[in-house]
Amino acid sequence: MTASLPSPDASLSGLLTLLLLGLPLAGALLAAPLARLLGSRAAWILALFPAAAFLILCGEADAVRQGAVLLSGFDWIPSYGMRFSFRLDGLSLVFGLLITGIGTLIVLYSGGYLTGHRDLGRFFTFILLFMAAMLGLVLSDDLMTLIVYWELTSITSFLLIGFDHERERARRGAIQALVITGGGGLALMAGLVLIREILGLTSMTEVLASGDALRDSAFYLPILLLVLGGAFTKSAQMPFHVWLPNAMEAPTPVSAYLHSATMVKAGVYLLMRLNPALGETLLWETILPLFGGVTLVGGALLALRQTDLKLILAYTTVASLGLLVMLIGVGSALALEAAVLYLVAHALFKGALFMVAGSVDHGAGSRDLLKLGGLRRAMPITFAAALLAALSMGGVLPFFGFLAKEVIYEATASADWRGIVLTLTAIAGNALMFAAAFLVALKPFVGEKPAALDHPHEGPVLIWIGPLVLGLAGLFAALVSGTTHEWLTSPMASAVIGTPVAITISAVPHLGLAFALSMLTLAIGAGLYLAAGPIRSAVDGALVRIGWGPDRGFDQAMRGLLKLSFAVTAKLQSGRLDRYMTTAFVVIAAALLVPMAVTGAWPSVPAMPQLTVSEWAVSALLVVGLVSVVVARSRLTAIVSLGIQGFAVALLFILLGAPDLSFTQFMIETLSVVILALVMTRLKLWVEDRRPLRETLHDAAIAAVAGIGIGLLLLRITQVPFDPVMSDFFTRYSYAIAHGRNIVNVIIVDFRGIDTLGEIAVVMTTGLAILALIRIRVSKRRVTAADPTEATP
Repeated sequence: MTASLPSPDASLSGLLTLLLLGLPLAGALLAAPLARLLGSRAAWILALFPAAAFLILCGEADAVRQGAVLLSGFDWIPSYGMRFSFRLDGLSLVFGLLITGIGTLIVLYSGGYLTGHRDLGRFFTFILLFMAAMLGLVLSDDLMTLIVYWELTSITSFLLIGFDHERERARRGAIQALVITGGGGLALMAGLVLIREILGLTSMTEVLASGDALRDSAFYLPILLLVLGGAFTKSAQMPFHVWLPNAMEAPTPVSAYLHSATMVKAGVYLLMRLNPALGETLLWETILPLFGGVTLVGGALLALRQTDLKLILAYTTVASLGLLVMLIGVGSALALEAAVLYLVAHALFKGALFMVAGSVDHGAGSRDLLKLGGLRRAMPITFAAALLAALSMGGVLPFFGFLAKEVIYEATASADWRGIVLTLTAIAGNALMFAAAFLVALKPFVGEKPAALDHPHEGPVLIWIGPLVLGLAGLFAALVSGTTHEWLTSPMASAVIGTPVAITISAVPHLGLAFALSMLTLAIGAGLYLAAGPIRSAVDGALVRIGWGPDRGFDQAMRGLLKLSFAVTAKLQSGRLDRYMTTAFVVIAAALLVPMAVTGAWPSVPAMPQLTVSEWAVSALLVVGLVSVVVARSRLTAIVSLGIQGFAVALLFILLGAPDLSFTQFMIETLSVVILALVMTRLKLWVEDRRPLRETLHDAAIAAVAGIGIGLLLLRITQVPFDPVMSDFFTRYSYAIAHGRNIVNVIIVDFRGIDTLGEIAVVMTTGLAILALIRIRVSKRRVTAADPTEATP
């Protein structure tokens, strides 16, 4: 690691960036036809796309190792200062390598696990789309680009979790994940918009270079809470954790990918990325350890309650995410180094263990811990991969998980009460996860094989290659820890901390307090493994006595939301046109009069203008038409009288020298009257208005207030000095650009031609809808005439 601060002055080739982001998308486009043509063998070809992206990132690793921050991108919406921009530093490099490297193994694993599945092509498409979204998220530099990719990960994970959409549990898990993470995404978007609009920071590069700008801002608290809302929901911090275990309804390759390197790590990535700008405050160092510590211990306890291999691993993922959040919130450089080491270790061992769980399910036909045993002879490669991963997860020498655990205890162990609480929390969580790891990796393989297990067998190479590679990677990364730190963890920690650091922890034991705590953890973990049965019963009994929980609360919240929406809809969408019209006019009147009343911006009383005889005549015609509408006894008479107003306005246009506009007004008014009259004759309405006097006065009052509001607004507008900018523009350019001398026509056809086209499309669509309704009504009448019993009730 160099001794100089990273500086965002280097550039990453734009073509290389597009290739990097586009490779998974290209694979997604080819997935379906390749799967139809080659079946599961398509996995070998499709795995080349993420593998190529992995190699591209490896090619940039040397520059990042030397302290460079590589930027690339292009203008997206220049008028709003938005760029489609990307940033490659130590943090995004390691995440990108995990996403593409583990993603390559997941694609291969999927081909073996889902061999013969009718929707294999669809699955490959979804997993590669998700990979592209996650890769874009960790590389994004522009804040709005990050939001776009953040939401894309929620959408694509929804598709993956609900892949087996014919099962109700899969649909529920997908919806729950989308609602919780999507809601957090909205909170994050609000937080990033605050950063952008209030502080003027548009990219991560600017945010990280802003020093204490965010911490000193009056909006620090809302920004922090909104960002944490996005991070905590995505990374399943309690009580938002419930979506993650329910996401196990997805096929095992999805679970392995979401839990190891992608979806659940997105929130952790965000916290690590923003640590230099938002961290080192009392709120940061209180909220994160609190939520992280509770999630660590709670998730680990819930893991021991389960008997399904995937659910055990799911809850240990919750616990691991809690540990990461707790370490990020501790605030020291050593704690952040520990978080970096544990994140890498977790990605390797958790991806391997999930694939092991799928391999056991594939080869033995069950994931129930109570129905498994004695599989080591039938599935030796899977057993070896499981042990390698579990030893790393348990923090046993000489695996990479041991290195992470050593630094965790070095970071938390101190004599003050805060250090004692953090250390005890870390010991409890790690010991529980040790027990859970070996329940998955040891329990199904040792002992006697149950008679119910019929011919368990090792899966094909596509199934066992992934967990074996990841298990060996956890060992190899520790054995060559110096190289691992130089190329991966030190640059990543430097990006998270904001200053250059060099991690030096190795697999060689260093006697001290941290090593003693590691040994204590192993001893407690072994005891918990042996007592797993009683612990499972105790935790299960406690939860049964408590009863209510966040998962049930989610269902109650969704039911409450549905009931509320039905109640609001029944109230607002009653199906009565008169209520809709009343509501609309009340809102219009309030929108017009309330601002003038609050601000006191009433118009001044105008002087009586000097009108000509013709203008007095037209004004009298307007009054006559108004009175005729009010006193008309017949609806048809009222409609015809209403047309008087439009014709009078057309006469005013003639008097003011706008004959073309007058002609348009005449045509529109004539058509309106004719259409309204025709509609009224088709509807089953009373010929006369038979409302009681109370309703008439009520409606008249609303109409009068709305009319007064519109009149006052027009008076206020006419009393404002006229701004001729737009008039001069159209006068100057109507002929020069659009070659039309009629300014009104030019505005409608040329300057706002797309708007006019939209209006025409709306009218056409409305006409088609009316025609369809008329045809349906006519066909119903014909059916009734032919056979009354077939009429729709």
